[in-house]
Amino acid sequence: MEEESTLVRAEDPKHVGRVSSEIKPDSYRLYFKGLVSEETTELLAGFGVAICDKDDNLLFQMKEQVHDSRVTVLEVEIMALKRGLTEAVGLGIDHISIYSDHYRIFELVMEKSASAEENFALLMDNVQHIRQRLTSSFPFLVTRNQIKFVYELAMETIVSEISIHIPDHDKTCSICSDDNFEPELMFSVALCGHEFCVECVKRHIEVRLLAGGVPRCLHYQCESKLTLANCANLLTSKLKAMWELRIEEESIPVEERVYCPNPMCSSLMSVTKLSNSTREDVTMRSCVKCGEPFCINCKLPWHSNLSCDDYKSLGPNPTTNDIKLKALANQKMWRQCENCKNVIELSEGCMHITCRCGHQFCYKCGAKWITGRVFCTHSRPPYTPSMTSHEEELEKYIGDLRRGTQDD
Repeated sequence: MEEESTLVRAEDPKHVGRVSSEIKPDSYRLYFKGLVSEETTELLAGFGVAICDKDDNLLFQMKEQVHDSRVTVLEVEIMALKRGLTEAVGLGIDHISIYSDHYRIFELVMEKSASAEENFALLMDNVQHIRQRLTSSFPFLVTRNQIKFVYELAMETIVSEISIHIPDHDKTCSICSDDNFEPELMFSVALCGHEFCVECVKRHIEVRLLAGGVPRCLHYQCESKLTLANCANLLTSKLKAMWELRIEEESIPVEERVYCPNPMCSSLMSVTKLSNSTREDVTMRSCVKCGEPFCINCKLPWHSNLSCDDYKSLGPNPTTNDIKLKALANQKMWRQCENCKNVIELSEGCMHITCRCGHQFCYKCGAKWITGRVFCTHSRPPYTPSMTSHEEELEKYIGDLRRGTQDD
């Protein structure tokens, strides 16, 4: 391997002392070590060099990274030796002892053998030319422990290179099982570190928000919540607004939540934060958004001259708006939550409904749903309207509402 074909990056050499003309000729020692690592996806190499006096006081040290995908350990060792001899000549040293733990290098320097490979031969020619500029240079074969210092220097070059040059591998999404994702197409959950592809995360967020919850980590049994800030670049403006609403809902305890009964509003409010709208009746509140008055006890539109029970007994026709809402609910097959009175539409799925207020019930019959206990037979088939007339469906729905209000 010709020298020009190898890219070498060196740190600033450290000259710790100055060479004295009074030091005896056999007082200088050259330590060097070259290493190659194949533990990563790309080959990494580097070497360390140190020059010391007879007491091993450091005069010079350096380390270099070698960037060549075909370089061998022997080549890196010879490169380290060449650099060490060059520095020794530059320091004005005439006599030096060469310490190596590589038997093949020892033989080459001793000229007990010659390399038939052109790359090695060219490097060794350079080494021998430099040695001719020294009065004496004697090789010594030692153990690795005796050159531990330069071994650590060489290792440092590889470790630092690994921290910079390890390439990112394609990622696998545990949800869709696709294993060809570039790292930039993966999403990492901030609180737990689990990774999924961006598209799976987008779909998960949308489904969770539409279901009335705050998105959590997709990993099985992981309870870490996704954060709005971490997911902002994945959201449409509509989903972002919906997420902000879900955060607001979660900040209010279930028993404190109240929704505006105005079907055109349905804003979320906290019972404790609602102030009295009038001094005459402590049960009246006004929606903080639309301003419509409602009863804080029954969560229905305000009924100043009626008790809650009397107002409920009026059935489906207390106001024009209620009539329209009941008719639309019957036509669309909606059901009203018995806890918060919110109107719910089931577009698909089973009859098990979880309202945003936390109340769970059967969509078909309105019975309260308790996990592990069956109160009705509507848990599996989707709701399909019978072939009765519109009037019969309306009467059945009104009857359900009346039974629910009487239970209250």
